Amino acid sequence: MKIKVLGACCKKSTETFENAKKAVSMLGIDAEVENIGDMAQIAGYGVMSTPAVVIDEKVVSYGKYLKPEEIVSLIEKAK
Repeated sequence: MKIKVLGACCKKSTETFENAKKAVSMLGIDAEVENIGDMAQIAGYGVMSTPAVVIDEKVVSYGKYLKPEEIVSLIEKAK
């Protein structure tokens, strides 16, 4: 599984990235978590509001900060 957090260097994007790593740890799964800050790449996903979370190339959340538990739920739905 590949998880991407899209967002420029704002506090909410950074915290969402850290929370995505925590969510992976909480689930004990093998997943790659990547932070994408390049606006061209972010626009490529059709996202206009960050932070956004992408799981296996599908945008599952955008425009809001997510707690680790919320990301766990998104990961479980994406399995």
